[in-house]
Amino acid sequence: MDLDAITKHSALHAKPSGLILQYGTAGFRTKAEHLDHVMFRMGLLAVLRSKQTKSTIGVMVTASHNPEEDNGVKLVDPLGEMLAPSWEEHATCLANAEEQDVQRVLLDISEKAAVDLQQDAFVVIGRDTRPSSEKLSQSVIDGITVSGGQFHDYGLLTTPQLHYMVYCRNTQGQYGKATTEGYYQKLSKAFVELTKQAFCSGDECLLLKVDCANGIGALKLREMKNYFSQGLSIQLFNVGTTGKLNHLCGADFVKSHQKPPQGIEMKPNERCCSFDGDADRIIYYYYDADGHFHLIDGDKIATLISSFLKELLLEIGESLNIGVVQTAYANGSSTRYLEDVMKVLFSKTAEMKIKQLAEELEDKKRKAAKMLENIIDLFNQAAGDAISDMLVIEAILALKGLTIQQWDALYTDLPNRQLKVKVADRQVISTTDAERKAVTPPGLQEAIDDLVKKYKLSRAFVRPSGTEDIVRVYAEADSQESADSLAHEVSLAVFQLAGGVGESPQPGL
Repeated sequence: MDLDAITKHSALHAKPSGLILQYGTAGFRTKAEHLDHVMFRMGLLAVLRSKQTKSTIGVMVTASHNPEEDNGVKLVDPLGEMLAPSWEEHATCLANAEEQDVQRVLLDISEKAAVDLQQDAFVVIGRDTRPSSEKLSQSVIDGITVSGGQFHDYGLLTTPQLHYMVYCRNTQGQYGKATTEGYYQKLSKAFVELTKQAFCSGDECLLLKVDCANGIGALKLREMKNYFSQGLSIQLFNVGTTGKLNHLCGADFVKSHQKPPQGIEMKPNERCCSFDGDADRIIYYYYDADGHFHLIDGDKIATLISSFLKELLLEIGESLNIGVVQTAYANGSSTRYLEDVMKVLFSKTAEMKIKQLAEELEDKKRKAAKMLENIIDLFNQAAGDAISDMLVIEAILALKGLTIQQWDALYTDLPNRQLKVKVADRQVISTTDAERKAVTPPGLQEAIDDLVKKYKLSRAFVRPSGTEDIVRVYAEADSQESADSLAHEVSLAVFQLAGGVGESPQPGL
């Protein structure tokens, strides 16, 4: 590694004075014009991580559901997982180093992580459709090449597709071919095999309307549509020809505002879904016959999938545990349904044993086991993949003969509301208990507890954003009016106790 060459090239990607960024779950995210030095340095870091793991590492240039003016970057570890926490600290340290300290920080990381600097390095790169992404990707490449790494630039990809490429390359193709065609073939084969007895033909095929958030999902779904055309007809909206990325559309907009995106034509009882800007989030929704909007979020998606898996396991005579991972945002009704009705536990036992079961079962059981195997093929990729999540959902609805209304009726969500509060520094808020309790600032949790006591079946929590100086507020209660009121009151408490900036939160916003 030629440190003098790195220093020379680093000066061409100068760090803005005073800028401090934190690598979080979503990597780095901020305004695109502030990220050139970060991209260059993440190219350097990806090479070190590749040398240390002796594996291919991924670098994705995206800001997911953030506005089009933002951008970001995150690294993908060898098995397609998020960057190891210790390396998140390295990323933060390197990104924030002053120019004269870059060499020293690189050497410190190499020493702490026991990196063999003579080891070869290989990095794969993907980017979303933001106007800034191509130039920022080039800055990543500059960092890779000056530090002696090899790379392959996949160009435009969804974030989950880059995770797939990394995993395929590090399993020597056993998981699949490390190409977009390999990704399409793997998912579509499982989907078609799973649904071949469920779908009808001709004009009666199922219709799904997809809001692509004016992002990369539109491009990739267009490429993929022909792979699973039989039985499922997909109509795309907000495809990026007009409109800005994530503006008044996309999964985050629909979830936060609890209304359909602009740019989509909806008829009563039609299934619709929205992706976010990099296609790693999905949410379903529909209008009922009376014109009321119904949201079907991750809680009901998890319930649909886990209930189907449990039915198949019972059919083959297995009593394996099924695990469902929920965040603090999970609606209280979903948690009660999963625990009390589905008797779902929190483990990963089922997934680990599916492949073994398929080989061991007799003929009568093999049909259900094959379904399980195809579901797992889709669901293995579905951890944060809107496309494979969509295919899993559509397959299960078809196999069970469920309408979207019947799916929605599995349980009734408690009314809820999510709000955002701008603060001077998000780090003044720290949390515990899976982000459901505020530790700092003093008095905030006590204020939230007092507010919650005013409403029936209620709870509320706050958490700092991982990427910007805002605090997210979640509240639920027995009525929408109560949930809205609780969320507003908690927002005021955050504004007053956690250094709110700008105008004080207003009701109904």
